[in-house]
Amino acid sequence: MIYATPTMTPVLTRQLDELTELRAALGSEVATRSRWMGSLRREVRASSIESSTSIEGFSVSPEEALALADGRDVADRGQENRQAVACYARAMDHVGTMGVDPSFRWVGRVILDLHFDACHFQRDNDPGLWRTGPIGVTAPDGSLEYEGPEGEQVAALMDEVLDWLADGDLELDVVVRAAMAHLHIVSVHPFRDGNGRVARIVQSLVLAREGLAAPEFFSIEEYLGSHTQEYYAALREVQGGSYRPERDATRWVAFCVDAHLAQARQRLAQIERAAARWAYLEELVKGRKWPERLIIALEQSIVGGTERSRYGEEAEVSPATASADFRRLLDAGLVEQRGRGRNISYLASKSLHHAIARWRCTSGTPSGTPRRLA
Repeated sequence: MIYATPTMTPVLTRQLDELTELRAALGSEVATRSRWMGSLRREVRASSIESSTSIEGFSVSPEEALALADGRDVADRGQENRQAVACYARAMDHVGTMGVDPSFRWVGRVILDLHFDACHFQRDNDPGLWRTGPIGVTAPDGSLEYEGPEGEQVAALMDEVLDWLADGDLELDVVVRAAMAHLHIVSVHPFRDGNGRVARIVQSLVLAREGLAAPEFFSIEEYLGSHTQEYYAALREVQGGSYRPERDATRWVAFCVDAHLAQARQRLAQIERAAARWAYLEELVKGRKWPERLIIALEQSIVGGTERSRYGEEAEVSPATASADFRRLLDAGLVEQRGRGRNISYLASKSLHHAIARWRCTSGTPSGTPRRLA
């Protein structure tokens, strides 16, 4: 037996209608071909990955998260925090592929492989295999906070979950189905470790299978990472301390819908800020009579930093030209250099960040003309 999807209350129905409108607006913005959308997409994806892994105690800096999510090498990559982020990023890459696969089917190996992707650095926790023994979640004081079903029940329960993912409640809003998928997996707790990570990854996969453009913009990992106590409280209220699928899941669905509403509003605000930032950089480069490609270098330096090879690839310039462009930006005080030799990277300077902030305050709109350029 697994949890039944609750009947939508009038409040939830109104919220889902609002969310449908926000998703449409967000989908329209994401579908634009603006040059800055690629950088924002990277930033959102890395932030979602870092937020989800931080819930389970794996923490890296925003710059490291961007590099790891891009598959770039980071110093001391063997460290467990970085491995967790890199593995989660690999699992989300897998989600992106499965999201558009026309032959996709919900089978056990889908979830097992996502667990292997996300947790293969934790070899002692049997990545890619269902657990066979008992499991419990302990509270900070050492008490038992949640007890999962017995190990011999896991395979059968996951078969029920997979049947539901394939055919259950298909008429409902995808956000509700994604929330229930999360609840099913985190409640069955089918793995020795990484259950929360996999539940959040599968929630994103349900959204991706709906055909949403750039599903990273529609996921709620970042919200969950910044509201972890509320996240756990909603789960505890529904679960009641053990696997009790006869309990009402309304509180959990309501929490997830609230999370989606807050996240969608935040994403729309991020898009507006990114558009404003790009407009400022266009004015800056134009005012200095520099080649337009330097906008790309500046944008990359702001969003987590960049290297000559990555800039050269996107701007389609030679290594020598890329080096000359960064020398120009260094001389202008717009970027700062970090590292040496092959490990050189470039980050936006504090003066550039301050100039953008001042411009946004004085211009009034994303497309306004700056009163003063850096």
